Amino acid sequence: MNFNSKIFVTAHIIISTIMMNAQSTAARLPGDPSLPSSKANLEKLISYDKGNFKYKVEDYFARPKASQFRISPDGQYLSYKEKDKDSKNHVYVKDLKTGKITKAIVEKDNLIRSYGWLNKKRLFYTQDKGGNENIHLYAADIDGQNLKDLTPFEGITLRAVKLIKDTDFVIVTMNKNNKQIFEPYKINFNTGEIIQLYENKDINSPIDDYLFDKDGNLRGYIVLENGLTAKTYYKDLQTGKFNLLKSTDWKDTFNIIGFNDNSKNKDEAYVVTNLDSDKARIVLYDLKKDILIKEVYSNPVFDVSSISVAEKNRNYELDYISYNGIKNEIIPISELYKKVHNKLQSQFGDKQFNVVSSDDYSHKLLVIVDSDRLYGTYYEYDTQTGQIKLLYNLMPQLKEEDMAEMRPIEYKSRDGLSIHGYITLPKAALKGEKVPLIVNPHGGPHGSRDNWGFDSEAQLFASRGYATLHVNFRISGGYGKEFQNSGYKQIGRKVMDDVEDGVKYVIEQGWVDQNKIAIYGGSHGGYATLMGLIKTPDLYTCGVDYVGVSNIITFFDSFPEYWKPYKEMMKKIWYDLDNPEEAKIAKEVSPVFQIDKIKKPLFVIQGANDPRVNINESDQIVKAMRARGFEVPYMVKYDEGHGFGKEPNRLELYKYMLGFFAENFNK
Repeated sequence: MNFNSKIFVTAHIIISTIMMNAQSTAARLPGDPSLPSSKANLEKLISYDKGNFKYKVEDYFARPKASQFRISPDGQYLSYKEKDKDSKNHVYVKDLKTGKITKAIVEKDNLIRSYGWLNKKRLFYTQDKGGNENIHLYAADIDGQNLKDLTPFEGITLRAVKLIKDTDFVIVTMNKNNKQIFEPYKINFNTGEIIQLYENKDINSPIDDYLFDKDGNLRGYIVLENGLTAKTYYKDLQTGKFNLLKSTDWKDTFNIIGFNDNSKNKDEAYVVTNLDSDKARIVLYDLKKDILIKEVYSNPVFDVSSISVAEKNRNYELDYISYNGIKNEIIPISELYKKVHNKLQSQFGDKQFNVVSSDDYSHKLLVIVDSDRLYGTYYEYDTQTGQIKLLYNLMPQLKEEDMAEMRPIEYKSRDGLSIHGYITLPKAALKGEKVPLIVNPHGGPHGSRDNWGFDSEAQLFASRGYATLHVNFRISGGYGKEFQNSGYKQIGRKVMDDVEDGVKYVIEQGWVDQNKIAIYGGSHGGYATLMGLIKTPDLYTCGVDYVGVSNIITFFDSFPEYWKPYKEMMKKIWYDLDNPEEAKIAKEVSPVFQIDKIKKPLFVIQGANDPRVNINESDQIVKAMRARGFEVPYMVKYDEGHGFGKEPNRLELYKYMLGFFAENFNK
């Protein structure tokens, strides 16, 4: 089982009480409230972003007027989010027969994180309090009535939600009884009745995941033993006993996607595995006999891990396989989806298209089409008539012809690895001009990767004449386990070498001005920004650290409770602080201990209530830099966490950032 995707999840915390005076406010605010720059000082940055620009920040980062379209299971209703004048995104339901539109879910102070259909008359949605990751699951009728909090518990979070089709039940896993471990519950989404299905008893070797079939029966579970070994247990349907099926190292993948309900064999399942290969592939597997039935799909260059299966009305046949290669790739399997794929490909050419919603009969499909220059457009596809109809353009103000090209690149690292990435080039670069460059290392870092497609940040930067470099450095996911493993214990070291080698590559292509290069990123990307300014102080003009780690020691000490079962794994990925040699390396690659090497301007941005990268990480670097006489602009939002989710905050962030880049590129 590959647990990488489970460690890093979006989290924010909000200050929810009204403070009575400045003194009590300061006492309750996270971090050191004396450190953030005043709004007036931050506003001064905006003045540097001068020019006759066709597009403004709002064009890229104001949320679409409508978004997240979904079709009901019976195909009678269309749901979607629509933004009001106060930037609240409410959920509406349109009756496709009568045209009547009803506001079903109201967004108030807290963001609606996700929503969808439970059945033809009822919706679900998830919400926390200002991003504190204490996620609640709610249900409401399509007219907004019968609203219920299905998980009315304080301080818990959900890991998974599974709908049991044709029933009134969902199964959720949450950390209700112990904040470090998760247990499954069956909830009636009409009445709110809740039943615990299984007890997770061993905190040292907890059950990390549960396998349920389409009828809601527990068929297996995965124990994370001592934080490093994944033990998959599978239920014998004759005896009812759970037997050990696989014992795998944490770095290996044996992930049961789901049962093949199209087969008469009740033990047959789709599995993603790399136990006998470098690249993850999809296979059919007999879980009782512990044998491979056949390979479904593999790729020699990229990991493959996603499938789409039809509903009961089409006997659960496999529709298609998808994976991220150079671009998003779809491999149609069923006859229906071969026709769908051919039709969409003939209409939309080299653009990407994905089916994002369907009724249970696959008569009506909602398809989103995008590219490196197209933010996204929804279409309705009637599979019975073959007609495709435009539904909604998410960002009509952004004209494709004005957007910049995102070009895939590949180069060799200094020690011979093939490194993939992307360069977004403004039109001036395509005409032969050397333009400023913003290097944007991704977060994670392990298991994550950058993908081809519309990138709002890169397009905003291109509108100012800047190129953007994305590097899928070693430790990135999607390129096989050997490539990912080569980055373990190399964060801040060879991972940074790969980024620098990417910068060297794009300079050699003649696209960028080597005297105007900035580095900017969030989370691990913020850490990489700090390390870039330290490791190669003459390479970069300036840097922007957004919710980045500055001190690996304090980062480990501040893990939230539900990360603690993964701490041993994190030691293998980052550094083992209990090992004196590795602790020494960790200190050497912790930016806060190396600030004497930073010579270029730095802008720091932090969500005050971030449980993943605590505000102390940003406070430390700002204090240390200012103690050395550096003027460090510091933007803190007290209603945000690990990344800014609220539209006004995001708009401010990018306006300040553009000004910071312009100020330093034009010195």
